[in-house]
Amino acid sequence: MKLAFLDILVLGFYMLAMVSMGFYFSKKNKNTEEYFLGGRRFGGWAIGLSMMGTAISSITFLAMPADAFKTTWIRYITYGGLPIAVFIAAVYIVPIFRRLNITSAYEYLEDRFGPSIRIYGSITYLLAQLSRISIVLYLLAVLLSEITNIELSHCIVIMGLFVGLYTVIGGIDAVIWTDVFQTIVLSLGSIIGLWIIVDALPGGFMQIIDVAQAHNKFSLGDLENGVIQPSQWHLSLSEKTATMILFAGISFFLTEYVSSQHMIQRYCATKNVAEARKGLIVNVCISIPVWTFFMLFGTALYVFFVQFPSVEATEALDGTRNAEHVVPHFILNHLPAGLTGLLLAAALAAGMSSLDSSINAISTVSIVDLYKRHIKKGQSDHHYLIAAKTIASIATLIMIFAAYKLIGIETTTIQHTAFIISSILTGGILGLFVLGLLTTVGDARSVWVGIVFTMAFTWWAVFQHKLPIDFSLNYYYIGMIGNFLMFVLGFFVALLLPRRTRDLNNKTVWTMRSE
Repeated sequence: MKLAFLDILVLGFYMLAMVSMGFYFSKKNKNTEEYFLGGRRFGGWAIGLSMMGTAISSITFLAMPADAFKTTWIRYITYGGLPIAVFIAAVYIVPIFRRLNITSAYEYLEDRFGPSIRIYGSITYLLAQLSRISIVLYLLAVLLSEITNIELSHCIVIMGLFVGLYTVIGGIDAVIWTDVFQTIVLSLGSIIGLWIIVDALPGGFMQIIDVAQAHNKFSLGDLENGVIQPSQWHLSLSEKTATMILFAGISFFLTEYVSSQHMIQRYCATKNVAEARKGLIVNVCISIPVWTFFMLFGTALYVFFVQFPSVEATEALDGTRNAEHVVPHFILNHLPAGLTGLLLAAALAAGMSSLDSSINAISTVSIVDLYKRHIKKGQSDHHYLIAAKTIASIATLIMIFAAYKLIGIETTTIQHTAFIISSILTGGILGLFVLGLLTTVGDARSVWVGIVFTMAFTWWAVFQHKLPIDFSLNYYYIGMIGNFLMFVLGFFVALLLPRRTRDLNNKTVWTMRSE
């Protein structure tokens, strides 16, 4: 199916708006403070929308509705961890990072534990983000290729260069304001998609509720061998119980809001602590409804294709076809001209808002934590600004090259590989930050003991199925357990070692000075 002229016009307007914002904000980038932090003048509402846009990728836009379409709402439990993580970040974490006037999250690790720990944190972040953006770009290109019939390799290059262009030239200003625009587009897209289904169904919205309830689609059970099984709430490390999924969600969102550069950079880009906290509140207030709409959209798709069956939808349900294909199938075959372009723009917005934030964060960490700190000290700010744009350009090219190498690999394999890479590279990083923020003990010695043991555990957990002894640890919990090990080992080893005096003023929740 070819896109109608009106759809192409909508997409063209969206793409033009993105690149225009990049060129507009490029005029402001006269120094690194502006390029990395926007002069620390952003208001909370813009930061909040940007946070939400960053958190949603092309994977989320396709996977959440697909999951609700094929199974139930059990993985929606994960998002219960967001309000908890945001509350902790707003009350305890934001004031510390703001008081230290940092640019990179990993500056804090040097202040707290020493330079080697800063290097460890920054390198693991860079490797994890480079692998992540390559996969997001690939999946974004797959979606674009399926809908436009443009060759996949061309879509990878086109989308990669496009996102890289406005991100490299526009800096954090372009990233945040394009994220705001993209968040509005993707939110509008999910609402319109649901509205189209409600309008098409003879029984309207109540038909969605009635059919979904009759088929247990709103339940928190899990799909096993084609049958929805009741949810379990007991603690387990080998099963995906509802309780454990909630704990995994808390761990994930704490990692994002306590230790990830792309979030902490936004705290530091606001005018003050109050605006940073406002941004977090805006983020929660918008993210939860939007994620709910994504899940409801997926459930509505199920009811829609019960009413209007199709071969593609049936194959997505029985496993013959990947469930993520159901959203593009609906967009192409059941939307009027113009709205098809809008929902495609929403899908592209979901991926692009994630990519631009990561590219800018990669540039920030590379310059602030490595290049300026260890490789080229004492250069002019203009030198570091040029270097920052160069690094962002290199990150874009690496992203495109890695995404191109993924052609031919099944989506499920890619997502599985992404999870393994993330577990290996980021294992224990939240535990490391928690050790620094919530205790007054520890230095590089105890932290490295924790890092070594945490990495050993992570490698064992990821590849346990290839070892003689298999404890059947579910992959969902590897990161959560790794963070726990990092904290516990770092803390108790620190108690055993001779204590070294360090300045902890304003670096822990216990040593914050009142203003």
